Amino acid sequence: MEFKLAMILLLILSCTRLFSATTDCHDPLIFNFGDSNSDTGGYSVANGIFGGNSPVGRKFFHRYSDRFCDGRLVIDFLCANVKAELLSSYLESLTPNFNSGVNFAVGGATVLPVKSNSFHLKVEVAEFHRFHARSVIFHTEGIKGMFDEDDFQNALYMIDIGQNDLTGAFLNSSSSKLEILQQIPDLITGIKEAVETLYKIGGRKFWVHNTGPAGCLPNMLARTKVGDPRGERDGVGCLKSLNEISQEFNTQLYHLCEELRTELKNTVVVYVDIYTIKYDLISNSALYGFENPLMACVGCGGPPYNAVMCEQTTVCGEDTNYISWDGVHYTDRANGVFAARIATTNYSTPPIKFESFWC
Repeated sequence: MEFKLAMILLLILSCTRLFSATTDCHDPLIFNFGDSNSDTGGYSVANGIFGGNSPVGRKFFHRYSDRFCDGRLVIDFLCANVKAELLSSYLESLTPNFNSGVNFAVGGATVLPVKSNSFHLKVEVAEFHRFHARSVIFHTEGIKGMFDEDDFQNALYMIDIGQNDLTGAFLNSSSSKLEILQQIPDLITGIKEAVETLYKIGGRKFWVHNTGPAGCLPNMLARTKVGDPRGERDGVGCLKSLNEISQEFNTQLYHLCEELRTELKNTVVVYVDIYTIKYDLISNSALYGFENPLMACVGCGGPPYNAVMCEQTTVCGEDTNYISWDGVHYTDRANGVFAARIATTNYSTPPIKFESFWC
């Protein structure tokens, strides 16, 4: 009898929690930090680029979209999945839309500072710190569209960065594989410090993408010189050593996320295995209806990579099914596949649905 009563009470408690979870929902609010894989305008604004006749954005937007893609990025698909408005760059001055959050990502950004780029993770977090402080003040003054402390605490903080650190080091011909591997702990420390700073400001929900198979990027394949000891290909045709470097970065990032879940109280830290998702599409491209998996849609040189540097680039037709857009970034269709795989939670640790952060 006591056992049955306990089970009934447990069932009632579970139903109460479920009801609360499904009714006490918040409008999606996302703050994103990263590089060109999730940049929705930062690079274009910072460098005064406005497109002209560029094929960028020809799908979905049907105009220059300030993205490194012919259409949508993974973050655009994820926002659409939770009915959030597409994120504007923090740097955008012309009709920015911050209703569903802010995008601090900038193309070319790295985890650690480099001479060739003013934007790195610490700068992006500093920009957020300013946005947070000013928004809270303006909210108390009654200015519409600003967020309060509760909003920031209920928001999701997305991080997708590290690719440029790894590829930049790899393109330095004097860097051996071992030397690049030895730099990874510093990158992980940089990401850890960023999350800890965001936590101190109020962040409690984190969504962290690992880095993709950089050795499969047509740009990296085309730029690896003949005779380079790091140029060995795997069975798919990707650079074996660079992918191994990416995998080591991901292993250490995975352990960091485990560590953060323990160290930071009342937090959720989701690690998303983007590497496996992307490598699966590239290695099984025909099954997904794609062609030329290691060849860029936009570029020069023709097969096998169409990714050498030149002034007059060629562009594949809109009806073609390429995975790589420009040798470094992915096409709208490929990004749609990636987002759909993310939505399954099969590649997330813990397996939490993206939309569950607001309900």
